[in-house]
Amino acid sequence: MPTILITGCSSGIGLCAAQGLRARGWRVFATARSAQDVLRLQQSGLESHALDLARTDSMAQALDDILDRTGGTLDAVFHNGAYGQPGALEDLPVAALREQFETNVFGWHELTRRVLPVMRRQGHGRIVFNSSILGFIALRYRGAYIASKYATEGIADTLRLELRGTGIHIVLVEPGPVLSRFRENAFAAYRRNIDKTSSSHRAAYEAMEQRLATEGPAVPFTLPPEAVLQRLIHALESPRPRVRYYVTFPTFLFGTLKRVLPARMLDRILYRI
Repeated sequence: MPTILITGCSSGIGLCAAQGLRARGWRVFATARSAQDVLRLQQSGLESHALDLARTDSMAQALDDILDRTGGTLDAVFHNGAYGQPGALEDLPVAALREQFETNVFGWHELTRRVLPVMRRQGHGRIVFNSSILGFIALRYRGAYIASKYATEGIADTLRLELRGTGIHIVLVEPGPVLSRFRENAFAAYRRNIDKTSSSHRAAYEAMEQRLATEGPAVPFTLPPEAVLQRLIHALESPRPRVRYYVTFPTFLFGTLKRVLPARMLDRILYRI
């Protein structure tokens, strides 16, 4: 039975991936940050551990516990736990940007470093990074999250070159809009770190607040998390996985536009979104 560690399983893509892979015969270790979410995952029948990507001790303990259960092996990791910090970059405190990178980049990097010796010893492994359409295009008021995803793409691309010939595959999944609690969590981060009262972007923030508070799909072409699961299954089970997996129509569209349009023309399109 193949084994996988998944981060960020409290809801959305992570929860869907954990349930879907378990149904396919994987032994899934579904991790989440809060004890309440871990308990809920365990009650649903999943093997679950607390794992906070911003805490070294939490990652070390979770991985040690998982390796104890598997006899020291681990076939795959799906890096999924992340959040988005909205706000204009000029209004964003440096501490908030550090916090964004601590979870979305540094936590993933540290967990990867801890897992790689295991995969090298066993001679195989899959590490899948859940990136985003915002890992290769930019939109206004999403700069912190975009910077973290651009960094993730650079790390994954470099790891793929450095690990060539080891039997360890590095894969990027790049979803566009997917149903999840992402907006809810982003709204909380916005309220925690952005002061709109004296901002030049106040009018934009007021519109943003309405969008972030909207229930259901906020943009066209939003897909359920099962769309990501299908790409993840191929990334994990194909003998020769792709380097990148696009998910949702906007990702395919802007992946093409980025290749064929001059930068200033693409900027004009992205400015209108």
